[in-house]
Amino acid sequence: MTVRITGAIRMLRQLLVSIAVSLCNIATQALVMAAVLRVARVANERETSHQSFRLIVVMTATVSVLMAAHIAEVVAWSIAYAIVGVAPAGTDLIYFAFVNYTTLGYGDVTPLQRWHLLGPLTAMNGVLLFGWSTAVIFAVLQKALMTGISR
Repeated sequence: MTVRITGAIRMLRQLLVSIAVSLCNIATQALVMAAVLRVARVANERETSHQSFRLIVVMTATVSVLMAAHIAEVVAWSIAYAIVGVAPAGTDLIYFAFVNYTTLGYGDVTPLQRWHLLGPLTAMNGVLLFGWSTAVIFAVLQKALMTGISR
């Protein structure tokens, strides 16, 4: 019975850490998404005789900003990893967070036994936020193309 309670407490602790970091990352993604969509809308409203150039600039800026957001989200995970002591001493926590967040999963670094659930939860957060970024990229592209066609 004690083993079950200990396991449940360990799992609850991992879920709480994951929820806290995921909520921070979702807020970051939402702020970045709102800013990207606003800037793309303004850029699309500007008249230009070079529609292809405008499209290149808007899409490059959109993807670059979203990539920066994902890097910030990985850093948030690495900070959480450092705070709770997820990995063995000497582990490059940013690398470890990137491997988990992107679902790359090299397996060369593994979390300590008591934190095994945090890797998959990090991956789940990354997959969801990459999907959201893809939707934003598509929305910006669609708006840019529609604006270009209507002119």
